[in-house]
Amino acid sequence: MLHCPNLMQNEGAMPKIGMEPVRKDALIRAAIAEIGAVGSLDVTVGRIARRAGVSAALAHHYFGSKDRILLAAMRQILEEFRLDVSRRYKSAPTARARLEAILSASFGPEQFDAAIVSAWLAFYVQAQRSPEAGRLLRVYARRLDSNLVHALRRLVPEPAAHSIANGTAAMIDGLYIRAALDGMAVDRPTALDLVGQYLEMRIEKEALA
Repeated sequence: MLHCPNLMQNEGAMPKIGMEPVRKDALIRAAIAEIGAVGSLDVTVGRIARRAGVSAALAHHYFGSKDRILLAAMRQILEEFRLDVSRRYKSAPTARARLEAILSASFGPEQFDAAIVSAWLAFYVQAQRSPEAGRLLRVYARRLDSNLVHALRRLVPEPAAHSIANGTAAMIDGLYIRAALDGMAVDRPTALDLVGQYLEMRIEKEALA
């Protein structure tokens, strides 16, 4: 997922027509890989550019600053998550199947990857100082909550659907935090099982109420 093709050109060469989307994608993926390697946002445009196989000058030309590269990386991760959920929904005809689709996407190999996990945590830190990063994370949180509530309200009363959705989202975030800590990470099947058990317990509790 994070392979960055070698796109190096002479420093003085003008960007080739049609190559901008390719190079931008390489820089975005290189930024994610660098954040994963360092474990924080303490990366430089030069390191990102080297990993992408382009010059730092070209990286600045395309994005203008490191913050713009990081925001682009954040958008890409969120968009890939959205597309994964949409794809899984196509084979999820029931409410329970939709819940499983959301969890499978949340802990899919593309998202629950070491570099992506580090990027997620770094973006939460960035959101404390960047209004745009904060807005992107709020969009993600609202979308996750909406998807969970939409499925849950077919299984439990409306107030309980919102409560269970909040708890589920909190568990997902918590497992991502643990995944970034040495000695506390769980694997994908365990993460899915833990959140799945929580959902079943809450749904069954509402059924007995």
